[in-house]
Amino acid sequence: MLSTPVYPLSNPKGVKLQCEMCQKTAYVMCSQCRVTYYCDVAHQEADWNGIHEKICQLLIPIRTAPTFLSSAKERKHNEEQMIQRQKHLINLTRIVAQKLLFEGKHEEAIPGALQSLRFANAVYGNTSAELVPSQLLLAEASIGLGQLDEAEDYLSQAHWTVMRTTECVTAVQYKLYRNLGLLYTAKCDNEKALWYFADDIYHATQVFGASDIRTAGGYFHMANVFYRMKKMDIADSLYSEVTDIWNTFLGELVETEIQKTLWKAGLSSPEPGTTIVDLEDVFDDAQEAEAVQVLHAIFDLRNQEYLPKQGKIGKIAETLAMLYFLFLDFKKAVEYAKLALEDSQLLLHNEKAIGSITRILEMAEKALSYPGGKGPSPYAWANSC
Repeated sequence: MLSTPVYPLSNPKGVKLQCEMCQKTAYVMCSQCRVTYYCDVAHQEADWNGIHEKICQLLIPIRTAPTFLSSAKERKHNEEQMIQRQKHLINLTRIVAQKLLFEGKHEEAIPGALQSLRFANAVYGNTSAELVPSQLLLAEASIGLGQLDEAEDYLSQAHWTVMRTTECVTAVQYKLYRNLGLLYTAKCDNEKALWYFADDIYHATQVFGASDIRTAGGYFHMANVFYRMKKMDIADSLYSEVTDIWNTFLGELVETEIQKTLWKAGLSSPEPGTTIVDLEDVFDDAQEAEAVQVLHAIFDLRNQEYLPKQGKIGKIAETLAMLYFLFLDFKKAVEYAKLALEDSQLLLHNEKAIGSITRILEMAEKALSYPGGKGPSPYAWANSC
């Protein structure tokens, strides 16, 4: 991160350079892109850690005045390119901010959320439902920081936008209710929190289905409330539902990755018409961070005395083994696969699960047998399949 001082009095007439973070007068400029300004180095550092490092060079064509374009066709093409660049940045900044939120880095998430809101406002206008996901990210960050008044402001803006828009907002309504649930959880108002999480689950189910990982988040937060209320039977049931959803989702991804590996290694061939999809297209960075947060939270709770462990710890351990197998972290995959196999209740009642865990364990151990612990290539374990 490099900075260059700027002097407000030397700015051209009518030009006021403002801080990217707080909109105050800027005295510092990013030396790498030279189109981003800050009131001080502290705000530059906060923005750099939160999002600017990832978008620094992408901002140059957006914030640099274009050369003179003589024809209407050239101007239209330039405008279309600008919109596409901004849409790309909206998606990127939201994923980065959401990932940081799942990692518990609430303050670092704010710069990315702010950027996504600015770009969404520039592309869609200040009354569009496209602003809502960014407002919800800022609300969630504020809840995590204990700034509940600010969170309520962002949630009010999001709710008002949803209420007055004519756009289809079904896909964002569940996120609004989830954040309202988180707000009332932070306020220790369990009844209102449960009410909003129920709405979250209902709307997510309408869009994605009851067994989708996007719906599972509502079950997870509802389970946390019941756990806090010491209603352990309900919490146990909901945590089991979340585990089952992620287990199915990750199991399908593992199977797909294994098949892709076999195809690439020439050990089998895909069916005619099969579309090969990259893992990152169906499991983005934010979802990966959510999986780590949710599954480890359930695993830790299962290892405490308040929730049933026997017969349940094996399922969550198996799910974590699949997650780390997809991450190519074979050491952790082996660790959790062995824990899953140690669950005597699982061993007694689920031969299919045992076969699945054993397969992952064998492939991960084979990969670990190569120098570096990850195999010489993604196909190192193919012959174990």
